[in-house]
Amino acid sequence: MKILAIMLTLTTLVSCGGFKAKRISGDQSDAAAMEITDKWVARDTELSVSQILDKMKEHRGFKRYLLKLGRRPKVFVADYANKTSEQYFPTNEITDEFLTQLSESGDYILIDAAARERLLKEIQYQNDGMVDPRQAKTIGKQSGADIMIFGNVNMTPRQRDGKTLKEYSLNLRMTDIEKAEEVMRTRVRINKFSEKGSVGW
Repeated sequence: MKILAIMLTLTTLVSCGGFKAKRISGDQSDAAAMEITDKWVARDTELSVSQILDKMKEHRGFKRYLLKLGRRPKVFVADYANKTSEQYFPTNEITDEFLTQLSESGDYILIDAAARERLLKEIQYQNDGMVDPRQAKTIGKQSGADIMIFGNVNMTPRQRDGKTLKEYSLNLRMTDIEKAEEVMRTRVRINKFSEKGSVGW
């Protein structure tokens, strides 16, 4: 009986000391991530894209462009380019976050580049006699973008005595498609500091 009781106690202790998980806020997640890694994390994406949009709102040249345009601009967003030394840098997440925040602002009309090929196939199908001609959509009525947005991410690492500073730069520029004129250019920077202890991190 004693052996059985000891085994049950040990089993309980082992199960209690196992994996635990809980939901935390974005700020708490960011703080926890800084204890684990000095790499780019989801919170960096959210904060940097928000700062980019804030800078867009305050950019004097872009304000003049919008005033002259007189309506919501139609924008085509190219995928962010990874110019860091980190092979798996999450540029896709930055592009998705940027598109999401642009859409949520309500200030822009997004041209869905990713869906264009599929949309064209559907329009061709509708006009091949398979759909009632009165309901079929016609080619040549898609919206054209006013602006093309390009972005890239750079990272400069600096190291000394087990200390590392990673200086990330999130860059964005807008170009008027018709005139090939640059409308605006801006950037935000995020610095990540880490220090290697005498035993591990």
